[in-house]
This record gives sequence, structure tokens and C-alpha cells, in this order.
Amino acid sequence: IESVGKLVEEAAALGLVGSREQGLQLRFALDPTCDRVVADRVQIQQVLVNLMRNATEAMAESPRRELAVSSGPVADGLVEIAVADTGQGLPEAVRANLFQPFFTTKEAGMGVGLSISRTIIEAHGGKLSAEVNPAGGATFRLTLPAAA
Repeated sequence: IESVGKLVEEAAALGLVGSREQGLQLRFALDPTCDRVVADRVQIQQVLVNLMRNATEAMAESPRRELAVSSGPVADGLVEIAVADTGQGLPEAVRANLFQPFFTTKEAGMGVGLSISRTIIEAHGGKLSAEVNPAGGATFRLTLPAAA
């Protein structure tokens, strides 16, 4: 049983080193009423670090650089963690292949991060999805089983 707040805090400490110096604004809105999940701490932190780093890279050329991480309860006894950015978004062609192994939009990317992340989340009984934000950027949502 792990704390969502602690998972996010530790992943942000690892994945966002130096981000404030690069003009990134961070916002956290974590619901304290659903803070406990059943999860492998290291694996979920790996997923969160990957999502946060991807978001930071997606905002490299954006005039507005905001990263928001939130959590809250969702149906079926799950807790959702959302990582939203104000980056370039996800064109339809990218969204269709986003979680496929070896698909990447990065010059130096291997294309395995999101595929591995989805496998980890599904092994925990949750889901990992992506959507385009109406105001620009993207939001990645993952769910994990809430702990009693």
C-alpha cells in the first residue's frame, strides 16, 4: 500500500530536476481523501517519471510551460493520477500509435517508454490513456486500485 502523494513527490524530485530553472511552472492537486493505492512503488514511480519527462520535453518550445499533476477517485475502486502539460499536443497520427513499442516522435527516443508504462499500469489492474487538452497540450491518465 503506497501513498499517491509520496509517489508523485518522489517521482517529481527525480524527473523534474532543474525544471524550475527552465521556466516550468508546476502545479499539484492531489486529493487527500484517496491517497492510498495498491502498487509497486518503484514501478509506478518509473511510469510517473517517464510521463513527467515526456511532458517537459513536449513543452520545450512552448511559450507557456505548465505541468499539472492531479489525483482523485474514479469508478470501480480506482484512483486516477493525471499528468497534464501545455506542450504541442498529440496529433491524430501520433495518438493512434502512442503506446506501440518502438514508436517515437523524438530524434533520440527508443519508443519503449509509453509501451512499458502501459504494461506496468495494466499489470496493476489499471489503465493508461492519453488525450488532447482543449487549450493545447496533452493529459496522460493512469488508474490504480485504491487501498482499503
